[in-house]
Amino acid sequence: MAALLKDALKPNLVQTLEGNPAFIHGGPFANIAHGCNSIIATRYALKCADYVVTEAGFGADLGAEKFLDIKCRIAGIKPSAVIIVATIRALKSHGGVKKGDLEKENLSALEAGMPNLLQHVENITKVYKLPAVVAINAFPKDTKAELDLVEKKCKELGVNAAISEVWAKGSEGGVQLAQEVVRLCEQPNDFEYSYDINSSINEKIETIAKKIYRADSVVILHNAQKKINQIEKMGLDKVPICMAKTQYSFSDDATLLGAPRGWRLEVRDVKISAGAGFIVVFTGEIMTMPGLPPVPSAEKIDVDSTGKISGLF
Repeated sequence: MAALLKDALKPNLVQTLEGNPAFIHGGPFANIAHGCNSIIATRYALKCADYVVTEAGFGADLGAEKFLDIKCRIAGIKPSAVIIVATIRALKSHGGVKKGDLEKENLSALEAGMPNLLQHVENITKVYKLPAVVAINAFPKDTKAELDLVEKKCKELGVNAAISEVWAKGSEGGVQLAQEVVRLCEQPNDFEYSYDINSSINEKIETIAKKIYRADSVVILHNAQKKINQIEKMGLDKVPICMAKTQYSFSDDATLLGAPRGWRLEVRDVKISAGAGFIVVFTGEIMTMPGLPPVPSAEKIDVDSTGKISGLF
């Protein structure tokens, strides 16, 4: 294991198709772990560039919550702005559209799914007090009416939306988004964590559940409460909370789409990750092994005799 990991502490430097540097270092799934890249890579990047963009897992209920409450707290760093990525397809899915119909224009379903995006926005702007921009990752079948609707709803919350087409146009497709990010970074913010690190474990869990997920209450099963009591007796409770929860819903039930209300969070297990410095809380029926495809994408990648790479997209 030591031989395998000897060089793992060195951030892995790669580059984009246009030659921009990027560090790939860590980043486990945010629904079952902290979901962030390493502090080493972030600090390294901050020394090398005027602007550093880091991906923090998935969603403002999982990736952003853990980045802000765990990583920023431990690293002592303060973000200047947040980019919330959304797609028209995902919002229509939250509005009840089936997968096969997502490419058809459906403004009513899009509007029905908008509360999901708006709750992510409110988590960032109202709970963490950070400026945010919504990056609409545009697809060819998205219509102007759909894009305009998302932009209008975001502006009603005081947040701008920017169309991102970097997948198709490279950096040219991200100019509008980049300009808004720079604008946000130049203004001061009042960043704060969602909970006090010195609160009890139960209080921290309840704060996340109510402030971030919008749960009505929290139910901690007997076995989980026993472990919480044990952790507190060991004096290891004054650390951040790492929630293990489905990524498909704000709730612990993957079938509850949109921005559900009138539900309660169930905690079935708790464990201390003493080395990492946080407490893992297991909710609902979450699996801690990420679901991987039976045929990995790596099998589709090839290099021909001229050095041309194929199968990346």
